Amino acid sequence: MIIANGILFCDDGVFRKTDIEIESGIIKAIGKGASGVQEVIDAKGKYIIPGLVDIHIHGCAGADFCDASPESIATMARFLVSRGTTSFLGTSLTLPQATLIDIFSTAKSMMDKHAPDAAILRGINMEGPFFNPEKRGAQNKDYIADPNFDKFSELNKVSGGNIKTVAIAPEMPNGLDFIKKARGITNISLAHSAASYDIAKAAFDAGACHVTHIFNGMSPFGHRDPGIVGAAADSNATVELICDGHHVHPSAVRAVFAMFGNDKVCLISDAMTACGMPDGRYILGGQNVIVAKGAAMLEGGNTLAGSVATLFDCLKNVVKFGISLDVAVKAATINPAKAMGIDKHVGSLTKGKQADVLILNKDLSLEKVIIKGDTVSKSFN
Repeated sequence: MIIANGILFCDDGVFRKTDIEIESGIIKAIGKGASGVQEVIDAKGKYIIPGLVDIHIHGCAGADFCDASPESIATMARFLVSRGTTSFLGTSLTLPQATLIDIFSTAKSMMDKHAPDAAILRGINMEGPFFNPEKRGAQNKDYIADPNFDKFSELNKVSGGNIKTVAIAPEMPNGLDFIKKARGITNISLAHSAASYDIAKAAFDAGACHVTHIFNGMSPFGHRDPGIVGAAADSNATVELICDGHHVHPSAVRAVFAMFGNDKVCLISDAMTACGMPDGRYILGGQNVIVAKGAAMLEGGNTLAGSVATLFDCLKNVVKFGISLDVAVKAATINPAKAMGIDKHVGSLTKGKQADVLILNKDLSLEKVIIKGDTVSKSFN
């Protein structure tokens, strides 16, 4: 297959008019002059970008990663690829250890499997239970626990070593000790935390390297105590950013890119089971959630409970908020892939990588999805 005449997002982060050749599910060549008789897709005037990489998603299409069900993961994978996400990390919640064992064991059986018209599960984002109850957000307070390396190790073992990142509140008992033990095993992210700048900086110095949904579930960025946000900026950390239009103001979105630069921001959906579903009542981590007008809220309060946006929605929102398309694409593809250590195979249109490709119209509507060299039978926006 050759995708010809398109405006290709090259692996140096620049759009160029050129061709991409795909063979046996792998990117064979970038550039004009591909030889041989094969299928040619004329993409004149269209953008060609890598498949999106969502490193923080709980559920969609009525399914939840925490259902501990192969069918639910498969449902998520089919929906996600139809919306341009070709790789994802299933994201857990604050739940009992026995429940998490079931979830992670199930995920192990689905890891890195390619099915027709489906995104690929690349790992686990362990969000909880090692949090500060004061900043729990939509995490279930009944199951919050202090950081515990032995519990993490048990879960990582049953997952087959597939926990790509674990989120903790470093100010809680054993927080820094946990980081020192877990670094080198997985990426450590700060989240649902009231940590001051000094504590957060100590956590990054100890080995933390990532921030879960920046601004959300943490102390605010203040001029006298910049908290986790300031410590992350001073520590070269990568940060997740939810751009559904509800979690973070467009001005704050622009500020994050200005503060952290184009290589450290990772767009995420943080989507829950209601993504792609009608408004109504849903469940997240055993808690009732009401979805209306594009927002998911815990019942009876003003707490956001994840999002109902896809990563493709977030990508388009970021561009509307004033971020250039090349920077936005980077934040939805190679940045998250690098942050989670899965960039050897996905995240950019590079010779030798898996051929996960999106073709976009000039208005950024999604025209075609190709995963591992196969064209997905149906795509939507």
